[in-house]
Amino acid sequence: MSVEIKINNRFARVEVLEQNDNLLKVKVDDKIYDIDLMHTPGGTFSILEGGHSYNIELVPQDQPKKYTAYTLYKNFNVEVIDAESRYLLNRGGGGIDAGEKWIKSPMPGKVVMVLVQEGDEVAKGQTVIVLSAMKMESEYKSPFDGKVGKIAVSEGDVVEGNQVLIEFL
Repeated sequence: MSVEIKINNRFARVEVLEQNDNLLKVKVDDKIYDIDLMHTPGGTFSILEGGHSYNIELVPQDQPKKYTAYTLYKNFNVEVIDAESRYLLNRGGGGIDAGEKWIKSPMPGKVVMVLVQEGDEVAKGQTVIVLSAMKMESEYKSPFDGKVGKIAVSEGDVVEGNQVLIEFL
């Protein structure tokens, strides 16, 4: 299973390909890394990769799956964006980030209704599409005031997780 991780303003798709105790083969975007990962008693993570050693402390923020990562010289805002967090954020009327220009399906499902057309003006919080997944219908709302650019699906379509449904201009 892969997740999307937002580090400051960069998005990366991360997938653990293999794991044997603390030895992992991890795919980040299209590059594969062999790492040795240990969670130390002090609450930091020790990472060995390619002959280099990295120590990172992850401090949880006020919201679930959001952290501040501290290294020796820098710190980063980190957000883990998995199917659950994408689902919860889309249901609440906001995208993952105010800068996102699309609505993605948080998990596999079926398009029940598309409530807008390409070129329509939409208001923040306006329901634009309804999906059915896991025996439940969910409304997805526009993350901002704007204009619908492209609708990538039709009513009745079966969609995959993380598939773009609607793009905004």
